[in-house]
Amino acid sequence: MKSLRVRLGVLGLALLTGFTTPTAASAARAAPSPTVEEQRLGRAVPQEILRRSGFDTVAPRFAEALDAARSYGQARRAVAREGSRLWQRAVDRAQGRGPAEYEGREALPWKGGGGRRAGLSQDDDRPLYWARLGMTRDLRTWEPEFGLTDGQRAALLDELERSSRGQNAIRYPHGHGLKRILLTGFDPFTLDRDIRISNPSGATALALDGTVIETADGPARIETAVFPVRWQDFTDGTVERTLRPHLPKIDLFTTVSQGRAGRFDIERTNGAWRGGFGDNDNIGRTEIVPVSDPASQPQWTTTTLPHAAIVAAQTGRFPVYDNTGVTEIPAGGTEPVVRPDGPTPGSTARAGGGGDYLSNEIAYRATLLRDRLGLHGTLPGGHVHTPVLQFGAGNTTEVTDPEFVRNRLDIIAQVRAILRVAAEGS
Repeated sequence: MKSLRVRLGVLGLALLTGFTTPTAASAARAAPSPTVEEQRLGRAVPQEILRRSGFDTVAPRFAEALDAARSYGQARRAVAREGSRLWQRAVDRAQGRGPAEYEGREALPWKGGGGRRAGLSQDDDRPLYWARLGMTRDLRTWEPEFGLTDGQRAALLDELERSSRGQNAIRYPHGHGLKRILLTGFDPFTLDRDIRISNPSGATALALDGTVIETADGPARIETAVFPVRWQDFTDGTVERTLRPHLPKIDLFTTVSQGRAGRFDIERTNGAWRGGFGDNDNIGRTEIVPVSDPASQPQWTTTTLPHAAIVAAQTGRFPVYDNTGVTEIPAGGTEPVVRPDGPTPGSTARAGGGGDYLSNEIAYRATLLRDRLGLHGTLPGGHVHTPVLQFGAGNTTEVTDPEFVRNRLDIIAQVRAILRVAAEGS
């Protein structure tokens, strides 16, 4: 988008010059185009999700805030403010609170499209995802009168990503007697397969952020953040930058993502390999996981969650498994081999228990960071794969249904129960 004053300025210049064709020397540099991920926003399903949740006002208000900025400094403050506001609004909605302006149409039936449709349930993570993309698209294509360098635009986008994902809002109360738990979730993904997709790990992060669970050892405070499903962000170190300040000060962490149908998995081993599956920008990477100091990079990292206690506990209706399998190239070998009981000495990773996609990578990065900080023996941490979030039988077009909501709520409740068991067993 362009600001109103820029558009008026261009119109005035055109009138003065008689609409002459600009020379190569005076031609302006084209603004960046929306990403593949952002381009999906114009489709019917994202627009319905935004309307039915009331989050369709987020991007227009953000555009107004950008247009009001008269300098890069003002723009940066507006981006930080609106990004944080979106995250808090999504958390408040997921936890059933917030000022009346947050509710509006989501509390009332919505008329449009196929007729009268109720608002989306509060546990839905998708309004946050699609509203954020509206903001990043507007910021990416914004052409302010004062001009932006490529570096400044990148810094603004980074600020928006971090603030709207809760990554820079992780804070625990001071004092003793309160355990500290950190949980991460993900955006929806595989949207070209089914654009209606929700991610229960992201929904869990919204539902549990800032909440307290009671354990046998006393209360435990949960703080959360959500991560993108994009290889480049992980290459750029978004996981380490978010987690590094907190791991030395917390009592437990778990990265969470959507895994297999009908089951939870506690992933025992994580591998240093990217398998090439396309991300939300339809970009694939097949390579060793890029980290700092690659000379000391291990092929495998392991969970320090109390997996035996978690599996043995009654945490909910979905079965929970201790997943020990990996895929490796054995020492001296050339072909991948599936190992159901974990890697063999000297092997090269081709898939951790959680596969070779970004769920495996966030687990690998988080546990590698734990180990590099010298916390392997003292900080319980690892990865939890949730069941696939499924629609009700026969639903191939509607963005929600009772079974879909029930499944998501049950997954959220079971993750919460798993955290309680993990906190008591650590």
